[in-house]
Amino acid sequence: MGPSNSELCEATASELVTLLERGETTSVHIVTALLERIARIDAPGTDIALRSVVAIAPEAFASAQRCDDERSEGTIRSRLHGVPILVKDNIEIVGLPGTAGSTSLLGRAVTQDAPLVARLRAAGLIVLGSTNLSQWANMRSPFSTSGWSAVGGLTANPYRLDRCAGGSSSGSGAALAARLAPLAIGTETDGSITCPASLNGVAGIKPAVGTVPSEGVVPISSSQDSPGPMARTIGDVAALYEVLADVTGVVETVNRGVDDVRVAVATNLMTEHPATDDLFHRAVATARAAGMNLSDISVAKPDASVGADELTVLLCEMSDDLTAFLQRRGGVGPTSLEEVIAFENDHADVELPFFGHEFFDQSLATGGRGGEIYSEARARNVKWAVEECLEPALSTTDCFIAPCYSPAWKNDLVLGGSGSARWSEVTQAAAIAGWPIATVPMGLVDGLPVGLSIVARPGAEPTMLAVAAHFESALGLLEGDALVPRFIPPQRG
Repeated sequence: MGPSNSELCEATASELVTLLERGETTSVHIVTALLERIARIDAPGTDIALRSVVAIAPEAFASAQRCDDERSEGTIRSRLHGVPILVKDNIEIVGLPGTAGSTSLLGRAVTQDAPLVARLRAAGLIVLGSTNLSQWANMRSPFSTSGWSAVGGLTANPYRLDRCAGGSSSGSGAALAARLAPLAIGTETDGSITCPASLNGVAGIKPAVGTVPSEGVVPISSSQDSPGPMARTIGDVAALYEVLADVTGVVETVNRGVDDVRVAVATNLMTEHPATDDLFHRAVATARAAGMNLSDISVAKPDASVGADELTVLLCEMSDDLTAFLQRRGGVGPTSLEEVIAFENDHADVELPFFGHEFFDQSLATGGRGGEIYSEARARNVKWAVEECLEPALSTTDCFIAPCYSPAWKNDLVLGGSGSARWSEVTQAAAIAGWPIATVPMGLVDGLPVGLSIVARPGAEPTMLAVAAHFESALGLLEGDALVPRFIPPQRG
């Protein structure tokens, strides 16, 4: 007798591949199990109502059957052949909404898969559906609540349902933790894979900008946006990275380990949340005891001007890039940022019930890249990120590590924002420079996951994943049930 539906949902991507290779299950059976779980715990009106998945791919079963037929004929397209995957809903996929959480894009059918989705299909992965996100990838208002969109509602954290699932790849992180799929795709401009990975106890990497094609992704910033793989294990992240980046050898690099890798601890990039930072120091000590070569460094920290310049750059680039995207999108609806603003004002009861679109207004006022403020802000930003922060930090080391976020804070649609959240500045320089950042779980604080992040130069993604795998192995979090969510109902305190 083959594995049960519950066992299939619990399995990682690599474990599912083993079952498929042995003939102990089929892709159709796996898809059936996952869709039953999504229907049972994710949809509005269910007991849990996680709201991490916004749509199911209409061809999911047909794709699964095709993968089963190919496997029976001896055709294996990649090491992930026949494995289902969820994709963030700001990525265009034929048959799925591709709304970035906005009702202004509902009904505007996607006519062509984004190139990264074409790579997934060519590798034999099964697109299961699309995931909820912070609307417009969290670049609409300083008062937004991460994980909320007009299309999908508010994604909950599977560990405690009143806690934040992070942003903006909220649905991807929550769905992975909840065992709704073994693989997912997120996107990050600054923190949008890192944050939900940390808060949901999963792993992910934002590759260097340009490593994975971003065409067909609803944009914020061409200089900072990057899609990336997410999964419950680093091995699965590495395998999915190979598909997305169209490279080989990454899994082998991860499996070889970190004997010759120089890793530095950014001792001044703490979250200032005592329990999180203490757990990080203990994780570092464990990794050292397990043989990792670790030194200590201090990394240049941003001041207020760095954040102001980054916001200026994002606002200017979004003004141009989002309008260009909307003009390419088919169907009837807004074709510019200005028209999106008008649409949201006209449909404020649906689009703006909890917070506004102040960033959209500011973006429109910048005049885009051709405005007076863009070029100098971008030059200052890159100079700080590369010359003052990253290059000195990595002058004698291959990568550096730091904790990223405190445990998930409580959702608050009334006050919005991130409330009592704490985080380090580990994402900012890498985001500005377009350099890669990886995240791996480092343990639990009061029953809630927290992660550590790894920063390195472009092209060092395999090395970063090897470092992440060392922490994953040394900490042993996958061996028990620590990273199994409990779906604890809302509570006081």
